[in-house]
Amino acid sequence: MFNLFNLLTNKNKIWDFDGGIHPPEMKLQSSQTPLRYAPLPEELIIPLQQHIGPEGELLVKAGDKVLKGQPLTRGSGRTVPVHASTSGMITAIEPHVTAHPSGLKELCIRLLPDGKDQWCEQVKTADYSSLDADTLLQRIHAAGIAGLGGAGFPTAAKLRGGGHINTLIINAAECEPYITADDRLMQEHAGEIIEGIRILVHLLKPKQVLIGIEDNKPEAIQALNLALLGDKSITVRVIPTKYPSGGAKQLTKILTGKEVPSGGRSSDIGILMQNIGTVMAIKRAIIDGEPLIERVVTLTGEAISSPGNFWARLGTPVNFLLQQAGFIPQSEQMVVMGGPLMGFTLPDLNVPIVKISNCILAPSVQEMEPKTAEEACIRCGLCVDACPAGLLPQQLYWFSRGQEHEKARNHNLFDCIECGACAYVCPSNIPLVQYYRQEKAEIRTIDAENRRAAEAKLRFEAKQARMDREKLAREERHKKAAVQVGSEDKSAVQAALARAKEKQSSAGETITVQAGQLPDNAAAIAARKARKEQLRARQAEKQPANTITPADATPVENAEDPRKAALAAAIARAKAKKAAQAQPEPAPVQEAPPAVSEEADPRKAAVAAAIARVKAKKAAQEKQETLTE
Repeated sequence: MFNLFNLLTNKNKIWDFDGGIHPPEMKLQSSQTPLRYAPLPEELIIPLQQHIGPEGELLVKAGDKVLKGQPLTRGSGRTVPVHASTSGMITAIEPHVTAHPSGLKELCIRLLPDGKDQWCEQVKTADYSSLDADTLLQRIHAAGIAGLGGAGFPTAAKLRGGGHINTLIINAAECEPYITADDRLMQEHAGEIIEGIRILVHLLKPKQVLIGIEDNKPEAIQALNLALLGDKSITVRVIPTKYPSGGAKQLTKILTGKEVPSGGRSSDIGILMQNIGTVMAIKRAIIDGEPLIERVVTLTGEAISSPGNFWARLGTPVNFLLQQAGFIPQSEQMVVMGGPLMGFTLPDLNVPIVKISNCILAPSVQEMEPKTAEEACIRCGLCVDACPAGLLPQQLYWFSRGQEHEKARNHNLFDCIECGACAYVCPSNIPLVQYYRQEKAEIRTIDAENRRAAEAKLRFEAKQARMDREKLAREERHKKAAVQVGSEDKSAVQAALARAKEKQSSAGETITVQAGQLPDNAAAIAARKARKEQLRARQAEKQPANTITPADATPVENAEDPRKAALAAAIARAKAKKAAQAQPEPAPVQEAPPAVSEEADPRKAAVAAAIARVKAKKAAQEKQETLTE
């Protein structure tokens, strides 16, 4: 009962948010004239990236002819496609300056209109209730719809992540000065807007739907109420005019009293928000089969003779669009895309209109505040009072200047919505928002580098683990592939070892030489002969069975002929005997005839002969000495 009482009493309650400012509205310049259609320019410049997220994959090339509404890129997830704003021919695909404060070039498609403005095939659905959620989301994505309120977040991705939504909020606040695009859109197309809201209700099935609109738009409020025709499922909530009540977190607080947690999203508390222009684009995509190829743009400022709101094709150069409103450039003329608080000065007037371009402001020199030099912060605290996010702008300013990134992050820098309220009230003329944007960019760059380093480390560790696995697998394969030694191989190895031992033992034998006799080489000769026989036997075993050895073939022997050895020994003995006879009265030397083996080694025979000569000479000398005495 108590919850029901709270529901009834809080049904139309409006909450307030902290901070905020009340700058001059300056909306009457452009809100009093009906919407106008800008003509086709001589050339359309269509950037591939007009949303938050990566650019899509090109589907066309230079020289291709395209039709109005034909997709030029393809994407999925947070990559939404872009479409041809009219029929014509692709003349080039090249970098061009786009709507960004940096003035950097981005890849763009140059389209030369043929003047026919011929549509491609369109898929229209009068009864959207017959389509399921997946089909609706697919068509919204294929239409290239991104948030038209200025954020540019892909709408299909936002809706797909909006499960369990209790409250659907339609943002019609349009709180920034000068901008009246949504105001005129609601005044002239309220019926289509309500139809788009009903498509979202069918898709999300929320418990309540709220349209938040500031009280400075009475004509738009009246048009919405007439379009609802007593429909109680959608409620128009009129809120006080205060900047920045159009911020997502601020409007959520105003309409529901709930606060989005720091670092979180509105969907975390069961709330989803869409802009008026985005809802209109959804209706045209589902029911009319039209992709997002045009939008309403406010052209205002004292440098424009005929300010107002124009339906402009995406890709229309800003300079061409300004000419349709009677742009009269002045000395030191500046042109701002967006409002005076959240917008940025265009680096070039040839930049194209994109999906997030809601206003082109061309103020006179008198209309804008004179440029003043930035002075030191006096810590007055006015920025703290004005901040709608409850932050400490002066602390964030010091952290940003000192590049104390972690301190800036811990002080919730990323909760800053860059509304410009702090810079508006700063008496020192400090461009606080510029410092915050630069600090955010630096932190994002550092985070991206850290992510790349972490990913590289993971890849390295994964590679090392893979190499270790491959090494173990390779070793296992080698073990399995190894052939075990067979019995025959074992016997062959044993025989080789035995021969090696025998050779070593025979090499280590000593030859005993008795006095007055030749060395006995019989054992060594016998061992050598045995080895030769074994070698011949092994060679015979290795020869193929079908090999026939000629009868007259003589085996090659390493040793000399034993007859030659015997002859050499006889010659040596004869020489020794002759030398002994040459001495005076040589005594006969009795010599034991050497036993010459059939297999005598010639080297040993020569050694024996030399020994015999030495002995004979020594005997002759001894005899001579005896005779002398």
